[in-house]
Parts: sequence; structure tokens; C-alpha cells
Amino acid sequence: MLLTHTVGLGYDLADPDLTRWSRYIGRKDTNLDWSLDGFDTPFKFAPGEGWYYGTAVDWAGQLLEALTGNTIEVYMQDHVLDPLKMRDTGFWPGKLDHVQDRAVAWSCRGGDKTSLSPGPKLTPTTHEIVSGGAGLYSTADDYGRFLQGLLSGALVSETTLRDMFTPQLDVRQSDMLNAIASQFHDMFAPEFPTNMRLDHGLGGIINMSDVDGKRRKGSISWCGMCNGRWWIDREAGIAAVLVVNVLPLGDPVVNKLFDELERAVYGGLLHAKRS
Repeated sequence: MLLTHTVGLGYDLADPDLTRWSRYIGRKDTNLDWSLDGFDTPFKFAPGEGWYYGTAVDWAGQLLEALTGNTIEVYMQDHVLDPLKMRDTGFWPGKLDHVQDRAVAWSCRGGDKTSLSPGPKLTPTTHEIVSGGAGLYSTADDYGRFLQGLLSGALVSETTLRDMFTPQLDVRQSDMLNAIASQFHDMFAPEFPTNMRLDHGLGGIINMSDVDGKRRKGSISWCGMCNGRWWIDREAGIAAVLVVNVLPLGDPVVNKLFDELERAVYGGLLHAKRS
């Protein structure tokens, strides 16, 4: 349930019910504090009774620590970052060589839909725990290594990889996911045609049909708050990521760029196969 976002947890700053609850009890901590108190919010519904995006993966990180006896940082370093030579990735960017001088500033798109202005830095510099859901800093090159590691089977077993790409939702959960995707299409699922049926695997959204000129049925994907997006298409043997740092989510310029990127990737692939 944690990896499929069916446990019932939301994000307090993005959910009106949780915002009112926080205000009512005088709560000062938030999910973006990256603290245990900040992640401690009520369930939106009983675990398993729906789909809702929130802090589930943060709690999965805490569960990982309890089960392995290691911190998320140590586990990730040993099992992901070192094997894939992801040298510019970590939970504390200040500890990484030559990262701060290459960091991309947070930007906000203006009302004219073209201009950019400096945006607020929403993530904390110091925090009690690391965030398993949003706390890892990386580069496009490193994240490409990660996606390639998954695609090639270098990171997990074939059984685990197959489960990651297998739809996990029941009818009620799937209906809730698709209702949210339809309501917030430009933010949540701009790479898919409106009303294309989606599901969720262990780690991302799965499109249940081919996307014309783009990814195949059964691909897995996700996006971030600042409009970064990635996908893995096992059938076509393609994995790609677009990294930007632009707010708000659903930026039309980035959405158009991502669509052009994906179409160019598949157009080039089909051309190469015909040659």
C-alpha cells in the first residue's frame, strides 16, 4: 500500500482537509519539514480503500530503516548509488563535491506563461530525518543511470521488476486514481490523452494503452513537484528523464517540451529501425 499510494495518506500543504486539520489543532510542523511530526497526519480513508498521493513513500523509507537496521542513506549508497556510480546524488547536497556550484535555482513561471522569476526554495536545509519520498538530490545524468539500471535489470530481480510494471490497483482504487488524473490532467498526466486509463505499479503510474507516437502500453512513469518527469518503456527498451526546476506543477512550457522530447525519442527509434 505504501508503494502504490493506497494507504490513505495525503500531503498536508496540498490537501484542504489536512490544511484545516493542521490549523484546527495549531500544528506547526508540515510534510516539507522532513520530520516525524511533520509526516504524522490522519488517514484520508482506511488503508486500501482508495488511491491518494501523499507521504506513503516517506513512511516506506522509515519502514526500510526499521527492517534493515540501516539508514536510508546507507542503504541507498550501498545498493543503488555506488553500484550505478551515481556520484552526484545524495540526501545532503552540501556533502557532495561540486554540487552547490552547479545547482539550478528554483524558478516560477509568470502570468504571461513565458517569463521566469526566482522562486521559493521549498525544501529544508536541515531536517530531522531524510525524506524517502522527496529528499534525494540528483542530476539528469545520474538519474539516467538509475533508470537504465532498472531497465537493464541491474538493480532488482526480474520478479521484482515484473511486479513494478504490473498494475496493482483494484477497481475502487483505480477509479479514484483516474478521477484525480482527469481532474488535474495538466499537472498529473499531461503526457497522456485525456481519459486514457491509468493504473499504478510498485513505484509509478502505468498507462494501460499505447500512446500514439510515444510510449507503449505498460510503461511506468512519474513526475515531481518542479515538473521533472521520467518514464521507462520495457517493451521498446527506452528510459528517459527530463529534469527542470520550474514551478508550478503543470507548467505548459515544460509539458510541451516533454511531449516533444518523447516524440523525438520514439521518432528517432522508429527511423533507426527502418534504416
